Amino acid sequence: TQVVTRPTEQAHVVLGMPGLARHDERRWALAVLDVVIGGGMSSRLFQEVREKRGLVYSVHTFRSGYSDAGVFGVYAGTTPDKVDETISVVRDVLASAAAGNIGAEEIARARGQLRGASVMESEDQGSRMSRLGEAELLSGNYLSLDDVVEAIDAVTDEQVAQIAATILAEPQTMTVVGPFDADRAFGEDGL
Repeated sequence: TQVVTRPTEQAHVVLGMPGLARHDERRWALAVLDVVIGGGMSSRLFQEVREKRGLVYSVHTFRSGYSDAGVFGVYAGTTPDKVDETISVVRDVLASAAAGNIGAEEIARARGQLRGASVMESEDQGSRMSRLGEAELLSGNYLSLDDVVEAIDAVTDEQVAQIAATILAEPQTMTVVGPFDADRAFGEDGL
């Protein structure tokens, strides 16, 4: 755990773990998992940490794939007095998903959300140009909107469960930014 001491009114927590490289075939399953856990207002983290418990201002997951590695993480913005409970609940949500407790309905909803986001992104000129440039620079292989939708639709419930068990079981690194002493321990286990 790294603590960055700042005289802020909010505390910012980032949990990170190894993800997938840019061209890993499992990236589509990770994209679906990303939406299930922290991609929007119907996600597990938003519902459990923000709506049900009122612990955070903001909570979401993120993923980035690089040429030979990747990262998967969770961001939460909360008040300093709610940091420990927030970390505990976030870890519980991740552990539940890693244990295979993801329903077919959640996965279907996440696939639909990804499809919709892909279609909306394809209608924005800036996003289209960025995708074309990135494809040219990084792989020379451009995926059409139909290719992307097909890849999303091909993700199975089993693939999502497998990637959840793999990624979410990885060791987590945590950074906390806020009005804390540098040696402050966080979370119920003091990590």
